[in-house]
Amino acid sequence: MVAKDIKKSRNGFDPHRCACAALLALSAAAGHAASADDPLQDTVRDDAPARPQDDRLYKSYGAAALEILGFQFVLNRVDHAFVRPDDYDVSVGSIRRNLHSSWVIDQDPFKINQLGHPYQGSVYFGLARSNGMTFWESMGFAFAGSAVWEIAGETTPPSHNDQITTSFGGSFLGEALYRMANLVLDEGYGLSPQWREVAAAAVSPPLGFNRHTAGGRRAAPWVSNSPALWGRLQLGAGGVTSSNVGPSLAPRNNEVAADFALDYGLPGQPGYSWRRPFDYFLFRVRMSNVQGIESLSSRGMLLGVPYGAGANLRGIAGLYGSYDYLAPQVFRVASTGLSLGSNAQLWLSERYALQGHASAGIGYTSTGTNQPSTSGQYHYGFAPQAMLMLRLIGVDRFAFELSALEFFDGKLTSPGPDGADRVFRGDASLTWRVSGHHAVTLKYLTSRRKFAFESVPERQQRRDTVGLYYTYQFGRGFGAVNW
Repeated sequence: MVAKDIKKSRNGFDPHRCACAALLALSAAAGHAASADDPLQDTVRDDAPARPQDDRLYKSYGAAALEILGFQFVLNRVDHAFVRPDDYDVSVGSIRRNLHSSWVIDQDPFKINQLGHPYQGSVYFGLARSNGMTFWESMGFAFAGSAVWEIAGETTPPSHNDQITTSFGGSFLGEALYRMANLVLDEGYGLSPQWREVAAAAVSPPLGFNRHTAGGRRAAPWVSNSPALWGRLQLGAGGVTSSNVGPSLAPRNNEVAADFALDYGLPGQPGYSWRRPFDYFLFRVRMSNVQGIESLSSRGMLLGVPYGAGANLRGIAGLYGSYDYLAPQVFRVASTGLSLGSNAQLWLSERYALQGHASAGIGYTSTGTNQPSTSGQYHYGFAPQAMLMLRLIGVDRFAFELSALEFFDGKLTSPGPDGADRVFRGDASLTWRVSGHHAVTLKYLTSRRKFAFESVPERQQRRDTVGLYYTYQFGRGFGAVNW
């Protein structure tokens, strides 16, 4: 057997509420994952029966298209009624004008473009996915849905940045949500059938909608092929140890935070293959009383192959798609990107394992100051990015984790004067198991930005915090996979 470690935007979304519901649903479901006789060290199932890679019982292009259009119609009418200024009084004239308009980079608020639009795209993607589409077909529906919204959902000119973040960022976010919702449906984790449906719908509302239309025929259970999982939920408080706000007028506050993490499809499991997009992915969301959503990340392997060396090393390598959103009070950065990289696990001894991820690529990136004191502190464009993660696991007692994410500087397409921008996010934590699934974590977070703008005398922003957290491990082995 497998022991598993498991705006309000102008477009009418409240990303904070959606993420809270998903976080609580996942945590409630995963809390039932491990029984009292779970081993301390993870093992993986090697006798699982062979099943088709994507054996959907239902597929309808027409239903997917109609549902997306219906969702857009309702969203447009709600925005038209309640959002000011009103950019949603769509007419034949506005559609004709947008069809002949040049595409622009719009100046909407950061959360709308970088959080609201990707979530909107995840709804397009999820509606297609839960109607039987493959990952790539669903991405096509998200791309087309975004284009329709840009032209016929708003009266403002269509924008490049919204098209990229909605379709691609929405797909990378939407597939992770879709798989996590199906994980709840497939595994159950001790929940009753009714509560499985509620939890899955909270994680992926499009899937929940289609589970309750046409007698559920449009969203038949999806085959996960039993991936190896690691997950944890952290609740605690952090204090600001040092901070340089730079040109930000935002206050510096201590925070109470909730942090959810899931790694899906960890390398090394016998009998599992990484043939479909996001057969491996990591998902992270961190929320606080100060910012709401402080960070959100979904990173999955689109194409890749497994590899191994000797008896102790297993890994996967390939092309990863990613969506990242980071808002540590004083500045913000978001990116939708493609990277080449690898995940691997090395057994150092019978009781110690080292897991890691490394990737580098390019993303469509946005950076900016939160509550800036002057204008001209905002960038849009393509920029290099890189990520490194290491986890040293003492399978029956502790995990020491390091992670680093960097968005490199460059002359990017910018609505203001040309400038240079570079963002670094670092994380170091030690988790110590107290009893069973319960642990405590000491965590250090640093968020740093270096930039250069003609009208801004400051050149750096930085925020460091140290926090103590209660941690619930969904399995007791800290994610190490046996083979």
